[in-house]
Amino acid sequence: QEQLVESGGGLVQAGGSLRLSCAASGNTFKIMSFGWYRQAPGKQRELVATITRSGDINYADFVKGRFTISRDSAKYVAYLQMNNLKSEDTAVYYCKLESGVAYTAYWGQGTQVTVSS
Repeated sequence: QEQLVESGGGLVQAGGSLRLSCAASGNTFKIMSFGWYRQAPGKQRELVATITRSGDINYADFVKGRFTISRDSAKYVAYLQMNNLKSEDTAVYYCKLESGVAYTAYWGQGTQVTVSS
C-alpha cells in the first residue's frame, strides 16, 4: 500500500505562485501515474493534471499555461508548479497515485491552497 504526503499549500495573493509536492512511501515499485485534483467548497473534485510513469502529461483546460506537473522518478515525488494563481484556484489539492498492484488508486489527505484577491 502506498502512502502519500502532500505539502506546499498555503495562502498567496492573486498572481503569485506555489509549488506542491506529493511524496510516495511504502511500496513504490508499482507506481503507474500521479495526478493532482482539487476540490473547492460546494464543488465536485476535478482533475488538474496527470503524469504517467512514462512521462505522458495531461492538463485540465483551466490550468494550461499556468500550472506544470512534473515528477522525480528516483525519489517517487510528484510536483505541481502553480503560477499566476487566481482566486478561483482556491481549493484543497489532492494527490492521487495509481498503482499497478491490483490497479488500485490511493489519495493523499490534501493540502489547502488559498488565493486572495
